[in-house]
Amino acid sequence: MPRLKQQGITLVESLVAIVVMALGVLGILGVQMRTLADTQTSVRRAQAVRLIEDLSERIRANPGGLSQLASYVMDQPAPAAPPTAQDVAALQTLQTTCSTNACTSGQLVTRDRALWLATVQQSLPLGNARVFVVDSENVAVDRRQLGVMISWRENERAMDDSSYTAALQSPDSTASGVGCPTGRSCHLQYIQPGARCIPYGASGTAQVMCPD
Repeated sequence: MPRLKQQGITLVESLVAIVVMALGVLGILGVQMRTLADTQTSVRRAQAVRLIEDLSERIRANPGGLSQLASYVMDQPAPAAPPTAQDVAALQTLQTTCSTNACTSGQLVTRDRALWLATVQQSLPLGNARVFVVDSENVAVDRRQLGVMISWRENERAMDDSSYTAALQSPDSTASGVGCPTGRSCHLQYIQPGARCIPYGASGTAQVMCPD
């Protein structure tokens, strides 16, 4: 009886090797995508921290910033609506006025609010900000603290983890009705702006001293 020869083993082994190699490549790509997403999240959170520091510095540079903390309150819906043509025109007029003449403290608040919110929207994907007065400081003249929550959209995953949003619900933010919107990443921080410019009237005319 002639012996039967077994054939096709090399082809099967090659196919198995290709499948194993493809799974390995897909696993490496998955790790790289996860690393890239985590890096983007860290970069955006660092941008949020810098934006909050910028707002604190704007309040500090305003001679009447501390006395008008409540004027910096922002309650923007998520996502924040883009500025209208009238808003842009009004801001440009105010910028021109402040560059050629001395602006009042209230005008500086209006300008800084608009510029800062526009920077938030440009720096983060669907960026939005909410600024609130800390309710525990119930005496208006003694308030020295603001709460700032910046939110943005994350594309790599659905932010539906209740434990994540619960971690951002501090007593002060909850009392103020501020929470992290569903499907967004948030950064909550409290700032205590100082006063770099000090108004005085030694010469009978209201003046401002801003030491370096």
